[in-house]
Amino acid sequence: MMSKAALVVGASQGIGLEFARQLLDRVDRVYATYRSPDCDLFQLDSPSLERLQLDLTDEAQIERTIAKIKSETSELHYIINCVGVLHDGAMQPEKSLRHLNGDQLLKYFQINSIGAVLLAKHVQPLLKHRDRSVLATISAKVGSIGDNQLGGWYGYRASKAALNMFMRTTAIEYKRTCPNAIVVNLHPGTTDTRLSKPFQKSVPPEKLFSVDRTVRQLLDVIDQLENHQGGEFFSWDGTQIPW
Repeated sequence: MMSKAALVVGASQGIGLEFARQLLDRVDRVYATYRSPDCDLFQLDSPSLERLQLDLTDEAQIERTIAKIKSETSELHYIINCVGVLHDGAMQPEKSLRHLNGDQLLKYFQINSIGAVLLAKHVQPLLKHRDRSVLATISAKVGSIGDNQLGGWYGYRASKAALNMFMRTTAIEYKRTCPNAIVVNLHPGTTDTRLSKPFQKSVPPEKLFSVDRTVRQLLDVIDQLENHQGGEFFSWDGTQIPW
């Protein structure tokens, strides 16, 4: 039996780290990327885990990282991209047009949108095999144009909408080049992570998920995907989200 391998991009903490942890029970090898070595990924110890430093905003780093993986395996069966930013020490989601500035908008798109499609570009050869495989990208329901009723969060919403378009377009090309690979966008729900921490007060306790629950739910969605569902956008409970 061929060994199976997974790549988790953005496994430093939170959802990405938990994906790496749970995928270690499913596959023979997990490649997990981190941006800064001062992260929780180094607390996860397994002989089946290989840590790779990667800044997804740097295409040269993406190319080098995938080349390293290619030197060890010709196939990946799970690729989970968990990289994303909503806020950091210098930026907060915009509540109004008056809060917009170009540098912050560019940062949202560079991290949340462009890196994902460049990753899809470089991992494509590792998905040209006969087994079922999945390229899943963590998106967000607020990136749905049809579902937007509240406004605000301009950069985050727009960059996630762009991410959804990038991955849907990737799915169309992959159907020709990697017909057994399913490309999907996933909304994890509100998860108890650093990303959501400043916004948890308005979330009912039953709708605030632990990272363990979030990843189990998303893996359940991934397990149930059929080939024709590539390029779609699904919530944590398997329901389809409008574009």
